Amino acid sequence: MTIPDPWHPSAAGQEAAEAVQRALAAPLLAEFATRLPAVTPVRALWAHGSLAHGDYRHGRSDLDLVAVLPAAPDGQLQGRLAALHRELIAEDPDAERLHCSYLPDGELADPAVAHFTFAQGEPMRRPVTAVTRRELLDGGEVLAGERPGELLPSVDDAELHAFVRADLRDYWYPITARPDPWQRDVWVDHGPVTAVRATAALREGRLITKREAITRLPALGAPPGLAEDIAARRYGTGTPPVLTPEARARRAEQAWLFTRALIEQALIERASD
Repeated sequence: MTIPDPWHPSAAGQEAAEAVQRALAAPLLAEFATRLPAVTPVRALWAHGSLAHGDYRHGRSDLDLVAVLPAAPDGQLQGRLAALHRELIAEDPDAERLHCSYLPDGELADPAVAHFTFAQGEPMRRPVTAVTRRELLDGGEVLAGERPGELLPSVDDAELHAFVRADLRDYWYPITARPDPWQRDVWVDHGPVTAVRATAALREGRLITKREAITRLPALGAPPGLAEDIAARRYGTGTPPVLTPEARARRAEQAWLFTRALIEQALIERASD
C-alpha cells in the first residue's frame, strides 16, 4: 500500500532525513564511546533499535546500546557506570535517552538473564532479549570493538517467535484489558505499532521498523486516522488534534481494542502452526 507524503517520503528523501537525524545523535554517541573505556574495559559497544536499523528521530527515539564487558560489573563498577550516565545527562539532557545494557562476556548465550542496565535516568536490571539479539545480528551498528556476529550466538525463528509470543501474552495483552493507560498518547503510539511489529515477526520472521509498522496499520484494520495520528507525533507532520475528553476516550477505546484484536489473532495463528 502507498502511504501519502509527507511522513512516508521517497527512499532517497527518507535516507537523507535519516542521515540528518543520525548526525544529531553522533556527538553524544562519540562522547559516550570515548568515556566508557575510562570506567571499564569494553570488548564491544553496539547500537540496536531505530538507530541501527533506520527510522531514528532525535529527541524522540531512544539510543539503545549494548556494551560487552569482560565480567559482570560488581556494585562498585555499577556505581561508576551510573555516575557516567548521570554526568552525561547533566551535560546534555538528550543523554537521558541513551540506554545501555552491560552484557558480561561469560553470559552471552542466555537471553533470559537480567543484566545491569542504565535506562530512563536510573539503574535497573533487564535481559538482552531475543529481539534485541536478532536486531544486533541483523545489522547492529558497531561503535567499538568486535561485531555482534563474532560474539553472540544466532537467534533462530523458533527462539524469536517464542519470545514475541510470551511478550504479547504476558505483558501487552493484559494491558489491553485496562482502559486507563490508553488515555495517554504514549500508549496509543506504542501499543498498535508494537502489535504490528510482533505480527510481522511471527508471520515473516523479520523485524520491521516503526515506520513500516505505521504504514501497515490501515491494511490491518486500524481505526481511520490512527496511523496519521501516530505519525504526526513521531515525524512532526501536521499538528495532532486537541482532543476533548470524549474524543480522547473514544480514541483510547479504538486503539486498545484494535491492539487487543491484533494480539489475539497473532497468538491464535502461532498456536495453530
